Parts: sequence; structure tokens; C-alpha cells
Amino acid sequence: MVEEGFRHPRVLVVGDLMLDRYYFGKVERISPEAPVPVVRVDHQAYAPGGAGNVACNLAALGCEVSLAGVVGLDEPKENLLDKLRAIGVDTSGVQVIPGRTTTVKTRVISGHQQMLRLDSEDERPLLPSDGERLLAALTAQIGHHAAVVLSDYAKGVLTHSVCRSLIDEARRHTIPVLIDPKGHDYSKYCGATMLSPNRTEVALATGASSQDIELLFQKAEALCTELGLEFVAVTLGELGIGVVDKGCIYRAPAVTREVFDVSGAGDTVIAIWAAGMAAGLNRYDCATLANVAAGIVIGRVGTGPVSRYELLAALSHQKSVESAGKICTLDGAQAQVARWRTQGERIIFTNGCFDVLHVGHISLLQRAKQMGGRLIVGLNSDESVRVLKGAARPIIGQDERAQILASLSVVDAVVLFQEQTPLNLIQALRPDVLVKGSDYREERVVGEREVRSWGGHLVLIPHVEGHSTTNLLSKFQSAIQVAAS
Repeated sequence: MVEEGFRHPRVLVVGDLMLDRYYFGKVERISPEAPVPVVRVDHQAYAPGGAGNVACNLAALGCEVSLAGVVGLDEPKENLLDKLRAIGVDTSGVQVIPGRTTTVKTRVISGHQQMLRLDSEDERPLLPSDGERLLAALTAQIGHHAAVVLSDYAKGVLTHSVCRSLIDEARRHTIPVLIDPKGHDYSKYCGATMLSPNRTEVALATGASSQDIELLFQKAEALCTELGLEFVAVTLGELGIGVVDKGCIYRAPAVTREVFDVSGAGDTVIAIWAAGMAAGLNRYDCATLANVAAGIVIGRVGTGPVSRYELLAALSHQKSVESAGKICTLDGAQAQVARWRTQGERIIFTNGCFDVLHVGHISLLQRAKQMGGRLIVGLNSDESVRVLKGAARPIIGQDERAQILASLSVVDAVVLFQEQTPLNLIQALRPDVLVKGSDYREERVVGEREVRSWGGHLVLIPHVEGHSTTNLLSKFQSAIQVAAS
């Protein structure tokens, strides 16, 4: 999906446009005029900010982007629109309002440290006539898009009437509306598909403490009901993202990165959600992608888009890290099972030697995962494999076998065990479903009685005919004999 540029959906972004200006330099002394650092400017740079940064992120992900908002009749407007058009963003919906100032945020940066920010802006709400002109330019366009993003920076563009009209029109076309909100009053967002506030914004809008995560989630769930939303995605910084809907909370952990600058992270998150939902991804996959993308943004200085190539590279790295993290001790597996159970997940367990992984193994694991839940694989250690299979086995060592299993997307955890049977593991983890191959009789499956005693059940999955480790080793031996003769 990411490789294909999210299949190039067309996304409409409406909101507060701004130009981000950067002065980069070095601090080598303190001013003799006042106790402040003197920054010797080396160079300066410009980038679209606010809704413009959302549009840039979507374009970098491979989406076709239409952008709407307002700017003044001034030099920053020219700089901003030139940069947007250069990357293929359709700016025909941007309205020029004489007498209004184009918002400019100027940041002074030394090394990786932001020293100062200067804002030049006009926060007055749009006049009704300007709002009507903006809506007139958008009404005919909305139906040609796969998603609508409202990027609200409280600079006067997304008034109550503008939001209501855009959301109603998008709903008429059954197009999802995703909102990065601001302010105390969220009533103007009623009927949207989702909101993506950070924890401080949820606290501001609901009166909850930003430090009480569980209470924030309760308040976010109440917002879903009050505003008729499908869900709220609460960005929690180093704690990741919480996806909250009616009766369900899903936590997507953050990707650990050194933080240099959080500017623009929210723009990237809402862009990922829009691209993912427009391409048909579910909200949980979108949360995972948004976390990865946010990790990229905070690891560099200044606002700027995350390209799909950066996202692919980061996903590849994360997959390697996650694979290693799937290999657990028994204590680690018990702790993970406890977390999964609090999220309403059921636990599926299977076990084996998995020495020379083949299509029969893959089929069993895939079908086990299809039962819905978290799949834990109990893996025989090298010592226990030798006891079961003979001194010549295993062919592949336990560490490699564990890594191979952990690399499979259907496997959620791998736990090594030394005993000849997984009974102790089963009793410790108390799975809801125990899975084995159909070459076993029910009464011969280790742990079957125990699993049934706590309300679980056994599932026997048919083997793929002709595929077994024994058959593979026989073929290898025959091939070696032929090659040697």
C-alpha cells in the first residue's frame, strides 16, 4: 500500500495556511546589550506550514492534493503558493483576501535548538462574505475526493459555519472528514469521521487533566457520542496514539526516537490518517503508520513532509525491531498476555519444533491467526528437539528458528521452552484457543484438558499433504546423493 503511494487517492485539505521561515545560524557569544545569545545567521529557508504542511505531507505520500484556505495580498503569499504548486498541489481553492495578512512563523535555530519564534498573523474570523466565497469554490469539488482534512490552527478560516457546511457536504457524498482540532468548543466538528487532537487539546476541550490518560480516554469516548464521531485518535507524544471509539480503546505504542523538534508532527499524523483511510486502511493500521511517521518528523529540525520512501525505510527498521521484540521469556509473555486481555483480545496458542520452516507450518500458523486474536508460538529448545527427534536434530538452532517465526506477521509472540511438552507454558499463559495439526487425536493433545477447564477449546487444523520436515530432509538427502554420484 505505502509502496504504491496509498494508490494515489485525491484528498482535499482545508484550513489555516501559513509560511514557515527559518533562520539557521551559530551562537558563539552573549550580547553585550542584554543577557541573550547572539545568533550569527548562516542561511534561511522557507516551507509551507499549517494546512500547507498537511498538503505537502500528502503529496509526498503519493496522494493527489487540493488545498483551500485564505492568504493576504503580500510577498509571503507568493512564496507559499509557489512552493505548493512546485510539488503538484492544486491551489485553485486558495482565496486571496486584500487587507488580510498571510500568516508567517519565523523560527531562529542554532544547531538543533530553536532559540526564538516570531509570529505574524491575522486571527480574525473570516467575514461571512469571505467564508461564502471559500465554500463556493469547494462545494463543487468535494465529491471528487476520497477524503477531506480540516486543519484548524484557530487563525480564523475554519469558522463554525464553514466547518458545518464542509462536513455536511462531505457526508452527503459519504466522504470521510478528518480534523486536526483547536480550541475549547468542538461543536463545530459535529458529524465528522474522526478528530486527531493531542492530549493537551483534549484536556482543554473537556476540562480533564492532561496527565490522567485514562480520564482523557473517557472524555474522548464521550466526544464520540456527543459529536457523532466514528472515533478519536489522541496523540500522546512518547506514549504513542490512543484510538478511542464507543466502547473500545486501542493503544498504538510510539516509535522511540531522539526528539529534536516537534513542529509539524500533528500535520504529519493527520496526513497519514487521511492517506490511509482514503486508501481503505483500517484505523489501527493508520495509527501504526502515523506513529512511525511522527517518529521521523520529531527526529529532525523544522517542519517538512515525510515521503513514502522515508516511511518505507522506517517501517522496515521497525519490523526488524518488532520481530526481535516478539521473542519473549515466559515472564515477558505473561505480561504481554495480561496487556492483550485488558484490550479484549483472545489468546491463541500453538507449539512445535518448527525445524526447517515449510508451507505446512505456514498454513497452520495462518489458519490459527485467522481465528481472531493474538497468536503465541511455543518453540521447543534445541535440547528438547534432540530428545524428541534424535541427536541429529535440530537442523536449525533455536535462536534462528525463533527469529524466523518472529518475522512472520501472523505471529505475535514466540516463547522457548525446555521441557518435552508445552504443558507448563500452557498453564502459565491460559490460552483461549489451543491449536494443533490434525495428525493428533484430541485426547492426545497436551494441554487439551486444561484449556477446556478454563473455558477454552481445541482446534485441529488439517495438514498440507506432502509437506513435512521429514519429507524435506529426505529430499535433501536424495539430492545430495545424486550430486555426489
